Amino acid sequence: MTEREKMLSGEWFDPRDAELTAIRDNATCLMHRLNAELCGHDEAYRATLRELCPGCEGFIREPFYCDYGNNISIGEHTFINFGCTFLDLAPIRIGRHTLIGPKVQLLTALHPFDAAERRAGLEAGRPISIGDDCWLGGGVIVCPGVRIGDRSVIGAGAVVTRDIPADSVAAGNPARVIRTLAPQDKTQ
Repeated sequence: MTEREKMLSGEWFDPRDAELTAIRDNATCLMHRLNAELCGHDEAYRATLRELCPGCEGFIREPFYCDYGNNISIGEHTFINFGCTFLDLAPIRIGRHTLIGPKVQLLTALHPFDAAERRAGLEAGRPISIGDDCWLGGGVIVCPGVRIGDRSVIGAGAVVTRDIPADSVAAGNPARVIRTLAPQDKTQ
């Protein structure tokens, strides 16, 4: 099994592998192009964004940072604001019509707790899934393996360490559900 196959299956893998390094290097070049060279969001910007994140049907404002790009899927009409970081060692799936505030971090990366194992340089990842019609406020951090259900709202600055059910409002560090959205909330 290759290191990339290990990474995609959620096993411990060596990120120094030549294939993975080449993919990250390509992503770095594409991010530089998006973040520094292209002005506006014309067809050249959109083409470069699709090359970086082939599964992106939404819109990302620069600057944007990721590890690989090809493990990110973003649904149509989703908006990713300035300065977001997506560490996509594992799949990151964002639904349709979702709003992601500035400086949000989606972090799939895991490292061993044992210092000697960490020294070996191995990593693993757990997928992140964000449903349709969600809103993540500025500065939200979503930890590895978290699922956020459809129509949920995550308050600015929250650190989401556990799954959030659909139709929930969550906030805090660690984030906790503070209320369930009622039918009248859905129309405001």
